[in-house]
Amino acid sequence: MRLDKFLKVSRIIKRRSVAKEIADQGRILINDRPAKSSSQVVAGDTLTIKFGNKTETVKVNQIVETTKKSEAENMYKIIDETYAENFD
Repeated sequence: MRLDKFLKVSRIIKRRSVAKEIADQGRILINDRPAKSSSQVVAGDTLTIKFGNKTETVKVNQIVETTKKSEAENMYKIIDETYAENFD
């Protein structure tokens, strides 16, 4: 499955156009390699996604073409979540 579609279907990113934009800016790594929005994602891959202040690392558990909101969490597992700045 394409990276941008996976991010949308799994609801990590809400819109596919936003997922495409982030990927094409080089802010997503698949198995520690830069990824484009058209890169293929398979079960077992590790995705590192750089949001503004947050960097999230997730492991892909399964690939499903369509899913309900309640089942979307089963598609991935959050491995790590770090913040560049802590505002506490």
